[in-house]
Amino acid sequence: MVAFAQTTPATETSSQLISLVVILVIFFAVFYFLLIRPQRRRQKEHVALLTSLKRGDRVLTAGGIIGTIEDIEENEVVLAVEEGKIRLAKTSIVDKVKK
Repeated sequence: MVAFAQTTPATETSSQLISLVVILVIFFAVFYFLLIRPQRRRQKEHVALLTSLKRGDRVLTAGGIIGTIEDIEENEVVLAVEEGKIRLAKTSIVDKVKK
């Protein structure tokens, strides 16, 4: 005769709690590696780009405007475009363009 161990309600509850914690940890790890970590890397790259800007660089803005930097302030840049100049927020610059 085979004797089966009877599970008590306390054992079932702790087993369910452990499996819930494991699922939550796995979910957070996936969330971190797929969303948070790549976003931080892109943010660091963008900050490095903004700090490396200097007068005379050709840049591309988020709106698709390509121009040459005429003046740089703390939060703004002045771009020279074909028909004049534009003042933009420094954070709207997304890339340097090769000449």
